[in-house]
Parts: sequence; C-alpha cells; structure tokens
Amino acid sequence: MNGGNQRRRLTSRASGGRGSTAQRSAGARGRFARSDGGVPLDRMSTRGRLAWLNAASSRIGTTLDLKRTAQELAEFTVPGFADGAAVDILESVLRGEEGSRWTGTGVPQMRAAAVCAVEELSSLEPTPVGETFKRAEEQHETLLHRYCLRQGRPVLLSRMRNDDYIKVAPTPSAAAKMRAAGVHSYLAVPLIARGLLLGSADFVRGAGSPPFSSTDLALAEQLASQAAVFIDNARLYGREREHVVSLQRSLLPRATPLTPGLRLHAEYAPSTAHHGVGGDWYDVMALPSGRTALMVGDVMGHGLPAAATMGRLRAVARTLMTLDMAPERVLARLDLATRDLEDEQVATCLCAVYDPVDSTYTLASAGHLPPILLDGRGGADFVDVPVGAPLGTGVIPYDPVRVRVPEGGDLIMYTDGLVKSRTADLDRQLDLLRSAARDLGAGPHVASGLVERAPAGDARFDEAVILSATTAAESSGTAEDLRVWQLPREGRAASVARNLVTEQLAAWELSDLSDVCELVVSELVGNALRYGNGPGELRLLRGERLVVEVSDTGPDLPQIQHADLSDEGGRGLQLINMLCRRWGSCRTVTGKVVWAEQNLHD
Repeated sequence: MNGGNQRRRLTSRASGGRGSTAQRSAGARGRFARSDGGVPLDRMSTRGRLAWLNAASSRIGTTLDLKRTAQELAEFTVPGFADGAAVDILESVLRGEEGSRWTGTGVPQMRAAAVCAVEELSSLEPTPVGETFKRAEEQHETLLHRYCLRQGRPVLLSRMRNDDYIKVAPTPSAAAKMRAAGVHSYLAVPLIARGLLLGSADFVRGAGSPPFSSTDLALAEQLASQAAVFIDNARLYGREREHVVSLQRSLLPRATPLTPGLRLHAEYAPSTAHHGVGGDWYDVMALPSGRTALMVGDVMGHGLPAAATMGRLRAVARTLMTLDMAPERVLARLDLATRDLEDEQVATCLCAVYDPVDSTYTLASAGHLPPILLDGRGGADFVDVPVGAPLGTGVIPYDPVRVRVPEGGDLIMYTDGLVKSRTADLDRQLDLLRSAARDLGAGPHVASGLVERAPAGDARFDEAVILSATTAAESSGTAEDLRVWQLPREGRAASVARNLVTEQLAAWELSDLSDVCELVVSELVGNALRYGNGPGELRLLRGERLVVEVSDTGPDLPQIQHADLSDEGGRGLQLINMLCRRWGSCRTVTGKVVWAEQNLHD
C-alpha cells in the first residue's frame, strides 16, 4: 500500500457511530463543511482557514476541566467540519498522569471522553462517554489503534469501500450500522502535546457530504495540535487541584470524638471552579465535664498557601481549645498566631463550646458569618453573635454570647462558600440559606442537604464547610452519665464530696474506682478551700473515662510544686498526676475549674 492508495485505505472506527451527547439538527445537513460565509472549508482561502482555526482557540479550552475541553473539541467540529466526531483520552491522562510515547507495539488503554453527531447519525452503535473502548476480539485491531495510537500518525480514508468498515468500527454490528447510515469518509488524528500522546480525535462524514480531502487532513492536524495543548493544561490543573484537595482533606478531622448530648455531622464540598480550593476547615474537640468545642474557619485565599495556613491555624486552635480556654480567649490568641505567620494571611473563625448540663453554647466570632439555630419545632433564625475583626487584623478583644438550644434543636455552622455570589446580595443569600435549613428541619441530614440546596447552587465557585450539631440528650445518655452537686463552702465539704462520689460510683457499678476517686476529690476540694475561697460545683461524668471536676472562685490556676521531705503540703497534685490519666484546669467567668480523668476498667 503506497501513496494515494495508502491514504485512501487507512481507516479507523467511526466516531460518530458511538452516539451523541449533543446532537445537531437535521437542517445542518449539506452545510456542515461551510464557514460562516457559506464557503466550504476545502474551498476557502488560506486566510479563511486560519480564521476558522483562530475561532477554535476561543471556543475550545474555555475551562480547565479536561472532559469539558474534550467535549468542546467535538462540538466545534460538528457540523462545521464533520457529521460526527469523537474524542478519546488515555486512561493515564484522565488520572492526571503524563501522556504516553508511542512504541509501535503496545496500544494504551483509551476511554471515550466526548462524542457529537448530527441527527442522521444518532442511530449508530454508541460507546458511552466515560467507558473504556474495548475491541470485540483481541485479534481485531482498528486502524485508529495501529496508526494514531501506535505510531502517532493521522489516518485518512476519503471514500470507504465495503471492506473498510470493519477496519474502522470496533465490532461487526457497528460496521453494519455505519454502512447503513451512509457513512462514506473517515479521518482520525492523534492528540499530541509536548511530544506525548494524550489521545485521539476521529471524524466521519455521511450521505450528502463531500469526502474528506488532504486539505481537511491538514486542518484537522492543526486543530488537534491546539486542542492537545488545552487538554494537557486541563490535565496539569486537574492534577494540581487533586493534590490541593487531598492536602485539604488530610488536614480536616478524620473522626469525631465522643460528644455527650450532641449528634454531629460535617460536610466538606470542594469547589469545581478554577483556584476554588482554599483554607476552609472545621474541628471538634472533647473538653472536660462532657463539654464539646466546635470550630469552623475560613482562610482568605486559595491554593496551597491557603491550605497550608489553614493547617497551621487549626493546629494552634486545637491546642488552645484542649487547654479549655474560653472561646473569646482562643480567638484572641489565634489572632496573635495569625499575625506571626510570614504569609500575612487573614482568616475568619467561629468558635463554640457546648455544655450538656444546661444545653447551652458559648460562641465567639472573628469576622465569620452567623450560625443558624433550628429550634426543633420548625423555626430557624441566625444567632446574634457579636462579630469581631478577622484573625490577623490585630483588632481584639472578642465578645462572647451564650445561647440555649432546646432538645432536638440544631446549631449549623458553615463557611461563606454556601452563599457567596458574584451577583446576588449577601443578605438575600443568607435568607435563602435560612429558608433551606428551615425546610430541611433539624437533624444530622441537614448538613448534606444544605450543601445540595445552598443558594450558590451549581454556580458555587468556592469550597464550603458545614458542621451541624443536634442536641439529643436521650441518645447519648447524658442525663444518666453526668451528676452535678453544689458543695458547701466549709470544712465538711471534702467529706460531703467523698460520700457523693462513693454512692454514685456504686450506682454505676464502678466501686473499684472509689478509692482513687475519693482521694482525687478530697485533694481538689481541699485546694478549693485553701486557695479558691471554697468549692462551688462538683461534677462527675461517666463517658469514655471517669471525670471529676471541682470549681471555685479563686483567680490562680494550680501548679505542681516541688515539695521537700520536711514539707507538710504540696503533694496533692503530685498524687493526682500519678494516679490519674491526666488532669488540668481552666479559667471561667467566675473563677476556675480543676478536673482529673481516670480510665475505666474493661
């Protein structure tokens, strides 16, 4: 086979025969190979062909989505250049890897990425978009595989003969349908960028259309060269975006701790827009006395720098919250930490602490959008949290607010990706979000439901995080696992505390912990009497561990002292430190709280 005969006989599978995801009307028949001026492409001047190729640069690659770019290539050529077009992309390229070098032996695995055809060819046997192209028999190799994929060469068949259809189609039935539909001309070109094969594009013409010519082949090669660059750019962006999303997800919590009185559900929705991945985060931390800390934040900016800043801020915030600091003090310290970052980033943050004893939240905001409170009876409203300056601006302090949530109610914390819009007013978007939350009602499902029904909708161009917390004391056993007593402010307080603890542990069938717990509570109450103006409340919590807590009005936090052998005191906290898993203290509005944890026996 040589010269013109070789050009006429080299064939490949009929791309239009795989069906159409964007069909053209039948009225396009007879005009498919004409420019806007009505002149067929093969009869146009050089300037006209260059104008046609220049139009491709503005209509192909409008996004950095690889599959969309492939579809734009197919749609650009139908019906202006061909009756049917198909674009296949290498499996490795779809995974973000580099293209393949043709070796002349192996055929890389391909996947149908886009198809487009006029209505007359819609009855041909399709290979659905997204499925791997498979040959009916291992011995049957189409000329597309032989020349485009193995050797990186184009394939042109101006006028197809009867024995050419099986060389083009992947199966005999597809070949028969091509012949019946009147397909008579075929053209295929490889998609090559930076010397690597990314895929192939093949075109067909049917009845009433002139056959492909050498001029059409030259135009197709130029078009494929442009489109391959767009496809490779989309591949590179997709790979980078996948890395950023993976980093983002790895920096978010993988599991939530035990949260007495709460049912939590969190959703992270990455953006599909260019540079949409950034620094949104959430966190959940278990605090002493069964309380739970919830945080939602948003680093202003996108890409790897914002994700890295988010990771550092979340680590600092988590450390501060585990010290059981008040939300407003956590935000003040976070502001200092943000200003110390070399990136000079700014972030918003909403911090909340839930107390299951009275079902209350203590909230503080650093420039963040207000949370939504569902009362469990069909009502929904925004919590009026005093909005402080964003983290990193240096404007402190922050003011807290305390709200009570009825049983079955829901507190919804989120980032602005759910409501952000380039055209709509923010207040209007927030009202739509509140209405959507009211329609969904309280419960764990509200988080995923709001992501789908957010005002931003399909036009959402920023990532979003949503964290919903539903109060459900009956499901967590808080009422049975938590005991609170008011202790007398006198010398018998330690004896009263020991008796209360002993009786309760017996009721919980934990009498084997009584000896250590009595010693711990005696030391905590003794310190409150000596240094804290007398004890306040005594709390006993049974959860993953046994926690005992004593509050007082003293200003100073306790510290372990180095006691000499001759000293009569100073060893109480040393004993607690040795006998308990851990202990700690934190300041409150009226004073402080000192707590200690014991492991429960199996």
